[in-house]
Amino acid sequence: MTEDRPTSLCPKLNKPREFPKRSPIICYDKPDAVMIDRTAYDKARHDALLGDVVLTMTVPKKSAKTWKMIKGDLCRITVIEGSQVGDINIWNLHNPKERFYSGKTRQLHAAHLTTYDRLWSNLPYLRPLATVIADSLSRYGIDEDGGSVHDVIGTRCDNHTIELITGKPTNDSCHSYLTKAVEKVGLTEDDVHDVWNIFMCTGFTKDTHQYFCKASPSRKGDYVEFIAEMDLLVGLSACPQGDVSIAVGQPVPDNICYPLGVEVFRRKEK
Repeated sequence: MTEDRPTSLCPKLNKPREFPKRSPIICYDKPDAVMIDRTAYDKARHDALLGDVVLTMTVPKKSAKTWKMIKGDLCRITVIEGSQVGDINIWNLHNPKERFYSGKTRQLHAAHLTTYDRLWSNLPYLRPLATVIADSLSRYGIDEDGGSVHDVIGTRCDNHTIELITGKPTNDSCHSYLTKAVEKVGLTEDDVHDVWNIFMCTGFTKDTHQYFCKASPSRKGDYVEFIAEMDLLVGLSACPQGDVSIAVGQPVPDNICYPLGVEVFRRKEK
């Protein structure tokens, strides 16, 4: 590869340079420590779904809510009306300093999560918080633009960045919604962290490598499920970008924003 574009005012740095071609190497190629017994998890899902529904709630559009899970609970989040993206935060219920680590999850699994991938906690804990056990969009795969769903790439839309882009203050952002929701359970804005973007379709452009989004392929009835690996506090924001078909900072019609449904299942004690 030859780089001909000027990179500096310094003439020495503007000289063409040849870069040797090298093959990519997967840095973390599915180490045994992150793999699971799929048969055991399928059974855990079966047992939970045949158990008790211990929580049913709706996260209204343009808002966020939190809920608790105990180890072994199964959570299903469903698109209940129209195509809608959700932003998830997860904490260890008994120690909120241990929380979801999107960057390490991305390294250990992939940029977009699906069935049998896990959601890992931050350092120095580095433990699975939850395991994805079902995904109605799993067949979407990777599209012609390199896009896929349920990403752990992006952060979350936030009022600070929106104001930076538009020059206008706002309280409509997943960060704002999650902050308001966690304050009700004794946490603060400092506890809100990078998210798992469920139902969101994203990738990087092939020419400029910029982060892109496209309208979510989710439709009414689509869902994603995960099993708690420890007692958890979970936060979910119904994103004010709706299906994220409009760039951040641009006006988003209220009629493309929808609520999300949450159910928690718990297996019956034998």
